[in-house]
Amino acid sequence: MWRHIAKRLIIYPMLLWTVYTVTFLMAIVAPGEPFKQSERNIDANLQNALLAQYHADNNWNFYWYYLGNLFNPIDAYKGEGPLVDLGPSWDNRDWNCNTIIAESFPVSAGLGLTSMMIACLIGIPVGVLGAVKRDSIFDHGSLALALIGISLPTFVTGISLLILFAIFWDVLPVGGWGTVKQLILPAITLSLPFTAYIARLTRLGMLDILESDYIRTARAKGLSEQTVIWKHALKNAFLPVLSFLGPATAGIMTGSFVVESIFNIPGIGQHFVNAVLSRDRTLILGTVLVFSTLIIFFNLLVDITYSLIDPRIEVDKA
Repeated sequence: MWRHIAKRLIIYPMLLWTVYTVTFLMAIVAPGEPFKQSERNIDANLQNALLAQYHADNNWNFYWYYLGNLFNPIDAYKGEGPLVDLGPSWDNRDWNCNTIIAESFPVSAGLGLTSMMIACLIGIPVGVLGAVKRDSIFDHGSLALALIGISLPTFVTGISLLILFAIFWDVLPVGGWGTVKQLILPAITLSLPFTAYIARLTRLGMLDILESDYIRTARAKGLSEQTVIWKHALKNAFLPVLSFLGPATAGIMTGSFVVESIFNIPGIGQHFVNAVLSRDRTLILGTVLVFSTLIIFFNLLVDITYSLIDPRIEVDKA
C-alpha cells in the first residue's frame, strides 16, 4: 500500500502541471481581455501598467512566473507567506485568490458533503431493496425515479423545488446561506442525480453478488436474510459505488454553480463562473487547481479504501 501511495505522489504533481498547462492555454485563447470589458474600459497606458503589474504583459512570462510562485515551502517555513500562493485576483483587486477560495470553499464543501450524505443514505438502501425485490413494483418504481433523477437538469429541479416549497407553500426560504432551513432545498437539488446513480450502481452490484456461490453458502448455513444481504452481499456490491464516490465527492464538494446561482449561495462555483466571465486568469487557474487536487485526493482515498474493504484486491493494480 505504501509503495502505491509513493508512486502516486510522484505522478500527481506531473498530472497537476498538465492540468495547469491546459487550463492556461484555454484561458489565453479565450476571446476577451481582463481589462477591456465594456463596462470598465480603461486607458491603454493604464492597461499596460496593470498587465505588467500582474506579470501578464507576456503570456509565457506569466506562465512561468505563476508556476514558480505557486509553491513556497521555504517562505511558509519562515512564516513569510502561505505554502501555496494562488496569486492576486485580477477582477477583485483588493483580494487574493487564497482568501476568496478559503472563504467560499467551506460553503461549497458543506453543501456538497450534505448532498452526498443524503445521496448515500437514500441511494444505497433503495438500490439494495430494488435488487432484493427484483422485478417488483418497488424495483420498477425506483428505476423510473432514478432515470428521472439522472435526466432532469439541476436548474429544472432547483427551480421546481423553489416554486413549490418556498413560494407556493412558503415553508422554506427562497435562498441564502447560514441556517439549516436555507441548506435543505439546495442540498436536495444537488443530491438527486447522485442519489439516482448510487441507487442504480448498488442495484447492479447486488444483483451480481446475490447470484454468487458464497451467498448461497451463507444462506445454507442458516444465516438470516438480513445478515446475508446487509453484511455479506453489500460489502462486495458496494465496490462499484465506491469507485463512483471518489470523483463524485470531489465534484460535489466544489459545489455546483447552477445550484449556487439559483439559491444565491456564496460558494466557489459562483466565483469560478465570475472569473471566467471577467477573464480573471489567476482565479481561474486557482479554482481549477483546487478542483483537480480534490479529485486526485479522493481517487487515492478510494484506492486505499478498496484494499481495506476487500484485502484480496491489490492496491498497486487498482
